[in-house]
Amino acid sequence: MSAGLFRPEDERDNCGFGLIAHMEGEASHRLLSTAIESLTCMTHRGGIAADGKTGDGCGLLMQKPDSFLRAEAKRLFEADLGEFYGIGQAFLSQNESDAAAARSAVEWALEEEGLGLLGWREVPIDPSVCGELALESMPRIEQFFVTCGEHLSEEDLNTRLYIARRRA
Repeated sequence: MSAGLFRPEDERDNCGFGLIAHMEGEASHRLLSTAIESLTCMTHRGGIAADGKTGDGCGLLMQKPDSFLRAEAKRLFEADLGEFYGIGQAFLSQNESDAAAARSAVEWALEEEGLGLLGWREVPIDPSVCGELALESMPRIEQFFVTCGEHLSEEDLNTRLYIARRRA
């Protein structure tokens, strides 16, 4: 029985997840290292292909590294980010014309919401750790820096970012 947007036939189980947090909300390298180590405990699930390297997408969800991103904006674009800004991460085609079309769609959507695009940043990756199967479909990973000037609240920016994401 379907209710709202939920479709039972699309339901998938996961075998588990880990949650690691600092009780006072403080960021620390130790916490990140512990989270990365916890991912190594997920191999028991059989989520690795026959090549022994291609996995099924375990990862980390963490707080935006504000000081790092501000430094990158300064280094790449010689710009200071305002009080509120957005960062998007895009998984683009390795085909440059397809990637350019996707970037254009993102840029159009941001413009439609009255947001500015500071620029794109290629995310450094190490393909040597990827299996053959993963390399066959590996996307180009890029981040884009979004500005809003000083006229928007954090809530307004988040709303516009959400709408722009859906439009793109």
